[in-house]
Amino acid sequence: MFQFDEIASLPPFSLGERDKDALFEGAMADITQYHFERCHDYRKIVQGLGFDPKRPCGVSDFPFLPARIFKSHELLSADRSDIVKTMTSSGTTGQSVSKIFLDRETSARQTKALVRITSDFLGGHRLPMLVIDSSELLKDRKMFSARGAGILGFSMLGRDVTYALDGEMRLNFEAMEAFLDRHRGEKVLLFGFTFMIWEHFCKALAESGRWLPIEGGILVHGGGWKKLRASAVSSDEFKEALRSVCGVSRVHNYYGMVEQTGSIFMECEEGRLHCSLFSDVIVRRHGDFSPCRVGEEGLIQVLSLLPVSYPGHSILTEDAGLVTGVDDCPCGRLGRTFAVKGRIAQAEVRGCGDTYERG
Repeated sequence: MFQFDEIASLPPFSLGERDKDALFEGAMADITQYHFERCHDYRKIVQGLGFDPKRPCGVSDFPFLPARIFKSHELLSADRSDIVKTMTSSGTTGQSVSKIFLDRETSARQTKALVRITSDFLGGHRLPMLVIDSSELLKDRKMFSARGAGILGFSMLGRDVTYALDGEMRLNFEAMEAFLDRHRGEKVLLFGFTFMIWEHFCKALAESGRWLPIEGGILVHGGGWKKLRASAVSSDEFKEALRSVCGVSRVHNYYGMVEQTGSIFMECEEGRLHCSLFSDVIVRRHGDFSPCRVGEEGLIQVLSLLPVSYPGHSILTEDAGLVTGVDDCPCGRLGRTFAVKGRIAQAEVRGCGDTYERG
């Protein structure tokens, strides 16, 4: 369905622009037609835009939904009886949240894509994993927050998964030191959400005066940059603080959202966010939504071949960014690369993961 199996069989960053566009265009046509036929609200929106899903068009011509529509509408392309998991977006207190409904097929696609993408950066073996969060977050397995979904998804990449924080969001030194003793001399994977790592790991460790020997660790993190920028914390300062408390120097940020879970964009060694074969980005001008040139800032549209239970395959985000290159990254991975510049003015502020509130 939608060339997914063919794409999943290829290395995730192996096709140049021309070959990927040819494959992606056909898959986008199929998935758009699929949701048009199965989701009444999506069909009404597409018809209102005057788009005919049977008419051939380029990748940038397929219709998109605004990200916040998932806060006001429950969009499904599957029977409710087939839904096995409902995920909610992050949001600060009082904000409405997106609801995303997953069936088994969509969930399986998300898992396969996540494994394929991250393995290109982390290798094919499962690493001992330290999650910079609390296990309390995962108590309700049927209703997942963005933060919980991220932790559960990435936990499948690791082994001996250990949580660095207790139920009060305090450092659990006993658990962390036992984990490091068990895996002394091994490469380990650390995972968490950016602001949580800064607030409850980096700052807390610095205040404790204790050092954790994780020099061979690899950190994968995402989300929460708005809060760090508001505190005047840059990416370089974040990485330096991490090095100073535990020695971790290999850090991969990622860009993703609950509306397209699994279809993440990983930051490479050169600091660029990469589109895989499962997904793509188009940056659009604020005025007329026409595609921007490389290097021109606009609104980020994200495309994904993963969701079949809901029409989340083409979403216009509220994030500003720019395409930084195509098939030219020094890291050697092919495809489009981009940078995120922040939220657009007057956009609803999105919380960090779930937005952890003290007390």
